[in-house]
Amino acid sequence: MRLKIALFISLLGGVVLAAVSQQEGAVLPVRSRVQLFHGSEEWSEVNSNYRFDPAKSALIVCDMWDKHWCSGANGRVAELVKRLEPVLESARRKGIVIVHAPSETMDYYASAPQRLRIMNLPFATPPKELNLVAPPLPIDDSTGGCDTPNEKEHRAWKCENAGLRIAPEDYISDKGQEIYNLLRVRGIETVFYTGVHANMCILNRPFAIRQMTKWGVRCILLRDLTDAMYNPGDAPHVSHERGTELVVEYIEKYWSPTAVSEDLVRAVK
Repeated sequence: MRLKIALFISLLGGVVLAAVSQQEGAVLPVRSRVQLFHGSEEWSEVNSNYRFDPAKSALIVCDMWDKHWCSGANGRVAELVKRLEPVLESARRKGIVIVHAPSETMDYYASAPQRLRIMNLPFATPPKELNLVAPPLPIDDSTGGCDTPNEKEHRAWKCENAGLRIAPEDYISDKGQEIYNLLRVRGIETVFYTGVHANMCILNRPFAIRQMTKWGVRCILLRDLTDAMYNPGDAPHVSHERGTELVVEYIEKYWSPTAVSEDLVRAVK
């Protein structure tokens, strides 16, 4: 009898451990889009729960500069900073690696420990790129996308916005290879993206969603912490907010799922 009881307890313990193992990690609601009938223009929203390990995750802050050449973009970035900073603090506390990627400003950070640390990581050979091709964007940004008139494109930035704290344990880089090295050294499986602009830098920088997805990295855009560079005077002649939504939907169709930052904060509590 005692042997049977001991065996039962042992088996029960195994079941409990298995159940606990299946429940490990954080769960995040994510959104994507699928084409139910290939060749049609019909896309359906798909919502799912994605399980991830915060300790094997990174969050990249893309091009949140101190100043943009477009006043409209500047105003929206300022508001975005206020919402982004608390999310970075929450993510950092839970072990998510934060990478600050203000492109074209690395000279400003040349002696920063967070910059030097990522530069000195060992080289990791990326895999053969996936052959992924996507259609054109749903908005016309060929004129630069600025929605405030009489402003000419120029380089106005020198560093990241001061409203975002760069913690001692964070990293600074705008190089795709450097950030890939970090992902491999730290065993990172999931990369969250925030910042601007969804139709430009978020997609096209060397560290951005397109490149990382081609290297097989699991990317997720935090869709409430981004913005598009879009002028409603250009096609498809919708509001700026709707233009951003169209770009987010495009990313969900062809490149990566998206999530809401509030859900991420809740998932890692």
